[in-house]
Amino acid sequence: MSFKNKAVVIAGLVVMFWSLDFSLHAEVAANLSPKPVLEIMQRVADWQLAHPSKHKPTDWTQGAGDAGMMALAGISGDVKYRNAMLAMAENNHWQLGPKKFHADDHAVGQTYAELYFLYRDPKMIAPLRARFDSILTEPSKVESLAFNQPKGIAGENWSWCDSLFMAPPAWARLYYATGDEKYLNFMLKEWWRTTDYLYDKDEHLFFRDSTYFKKTEANGKKVFWGRGNGWVMGGLVRLLQYLPTNHPDRPRFEQLFKDMAAKILTCQQPDGLWRASLLDPASYPLKETSSSGFYTYALAWGVNQGLLDRKQFEPAVHKAWAALVGCVDADGKLTHVQPIGADPKHFDENGTEVYGVGAFLLAGSEVYRMGVLGKAKPRKISVFNPSSCWRESETVELNFLYVIAGTGFSTNNSWKIMDGISAWILDSQDYAFEPAQAKEKLLFQVDLAPGETRTFYIFEPSALPAVPPPALTTFARFVPERLDDFAWENDRIAFRMYGPALQKQDGDKTGSGVDVWCKHVRQPVINSMYARQTTYPKSDRRSNYHNDDGNAADNYRAGPNRGCGGAAIWADGKLRPSRCYQSWKLITSGPIRSEFELTYAAWDVNGQPVSEVKRVSLDRGSNLNRFECRYDTGNQPVTAAAGLVIHSAESMLAHQDRWFSLWEKFTEGDGPGHIPVGLVWPAATRGQFKEAEGHALVLAELKASEPFVYYAGAGWDRNGDFTNQIQWNNYLKRFAERLDQPLKVTVGN
Repeated sequence: MSFKNKAVVIAGLVVMFWSLDFSLHAEVAANLSPKPVLEIMQRVADWQLAHPSKHKPTDWTQGAGDAGMMALAGISGDVKYRNAMLAMAENNHWQLGPKKFHADDHAVGQTYAELYFLYRDPKMIAPLRARFDSILTEPSKVESLAFNQPKGIAGENWSWCDSLFMAPPAWARLYYATGDEKYLNFMLKEWWRTTDYLYDKDEHLFFRDSTYFKKTEANGKKVFWGRGNGWVMGGLVRLLQYLPTNHPDRPRFEQLFKDMAAKILTCQQPDGLWRASLLDPASYPLKETSSSGFYTYALAWGVNQGLLDRKQFEPAVHKAWAALVGCVDADGKLTHVQPIGADPKHFDENGTEVYGVGAFLLAGSEVYRMGVLGKAKPRKISVFNPSSCWRESETVELNFLYVIAGTGFSTNNSWKIMDGISAWILDSQDYAFEPAQAKEKLLFQVDLAPGETRTFYIFEPSALPAVPPPALTTFARFVPERLDDFAWENDRIAFRMYGPALQKQDGDKTGSGVDVWCKHVRQPVINSMYARQTTYPKSDRRSNYHNDDGNAADNYRAGPNRGCGGAAIWADGKLRPSRCYQSWKLITSGPIRSEFELTYAAWDVNGQPVSEVKRVSLDRGSNLNRFECRYDTGNQPVTAAAGLVIHSAESMLAHQDRWFSLWEKFTEGDGPGHIPVGLVWPAATRGQFKEAEGHALVLAELKASEPFVYYAGAGWDRNGDFTNQIQWNNYLKRFAERLDQPLKVTVGN
């Protein structure tokens, strides 16, 4: 063959192999785009739901699987994954495993806490909190981390590397749910104690436990179990997600993560996966997907967070994910999962386990996030908490036009928010004050530790193949079937105000005060409450919505008084209130906020006609409404008042500089029980407390056309949110502090 012909053949081979390589890379790239990643995750999850594990529902295996299922619930548009976890927790009565100290029995608490972050129901973390409080008050008497102690004793400490996935993330989540540093401090102490004991600083890997310190593999190298170190890497991610960004221990954790990631990268095999033994893969040649799932999860998370170099680590993530997907059968079964064990083992390549599925779903969530971030070019939102108090479910309110400035995106789009620490798609809401106007506000909610800054990403909806439906919402509507009431609620509490039909019927027996409906449940109750009047016969106690039916009750009484936050004009030492509202306008309703306006007919105040437009808004997670009253007084200054009616001499009144509260017994329906009510005003309102005319009041001198702004609302001691007046007063105090130190928000590219 001539040199020329040889060159032609070689060139043809190069082109062929280049084309093959390009097509393979194109296929991998296509599988890494958000939609196919989500689809394969759902297929694997569906198989697992259809073939439930036989392990106990509070077992560590289930806890790991549940963690992955929750990661899927945070990005899927199908609510069944969230509902499956909710049903699991309800069936478990939110209990942990039976062994008090054993980390394995704490793993399921991670999912309970994540459900709590969605629903904010205290019962969801009550057993978790009780267990961890018990550990803190009566700690284990076992001091040693040595694993060769009598059966059961070694498990009372985090003495094996798997435990770093099982327990620490649960402790970190409970800390973030409560703001109580005792949970975080315990977790930090025990994490570093275990790390100092089991971590090999030369190899940057963890021994499974102390019995492996001197063992070696067939090739003479140390024994470092693939899934064991996968547990640690996964645990590191899930801990760092809830360790405040400004915590002094964070750099140390991040360095441990980066050191381990660098080592793990060198252990990846040519097919993209890892083996049961990290340093002797030749002795265990079978693919292993549970450890590979955790490594893919951790490395992808590190790249997404900017902790790992993208050029170095992202190709490894792509390769690993493609290999993991290759281990999924056509029906969605994940194979090549090493069964339960303490060390590397040979196993059936068709084997599966729920914890392997959990690792796969966790990995998929971060690969999904990688695809979305790479494709969508989102705007970055930084939110800073300047205060020394925790901010739970606090609404971030953005100017919509400012957010999309320079992007070329339409004001008609409803932008979506992705969490900065995970792939979770957060609930958001945008709206305009008038239907024909461009959108003006964009809302989402955050949790922030004192002094913490968190990052979020905003996308056009087209960047996401699906958006999870809200777990909770607010709701407001006009109620013509009940004498023109206007009713509104969120996940905590419900309210109503009275309209012209009731005024016509009852005359002076009603007015512009605010009525309260108490709720046991986090879901809407307004429609069911009104339906109770027609669904049941009059002889049935359930037809009387003053009685508690297990969901809600109207135990409060407003009548012609100010009720819970009604406003009035204060003149000549008297309250001069309006009558019932005359017209209404709904501005927006859920999921983050419901907002509406009520207009009142003019009334006489010492010969001067006064009219009012009242704007009311209630955010999810808040017990207090925001009221903004604008009075037309003919350009004359006026003194406005807002207050809480004092129903009886037994009502316990408390007040400080910027708030006051009442702890009251029920005045309607069945008891016993208490309804705490409160009122807070911002410093700009320049309010003064006064007790008069059977009310606790705030008085404010208003200039002509100056709005009167305050916050008022209620709770219930029957639903677990507030069980005594001290808790309620602390809530009002913190609310005032948050008004003084609003979140600082920065929008970047």
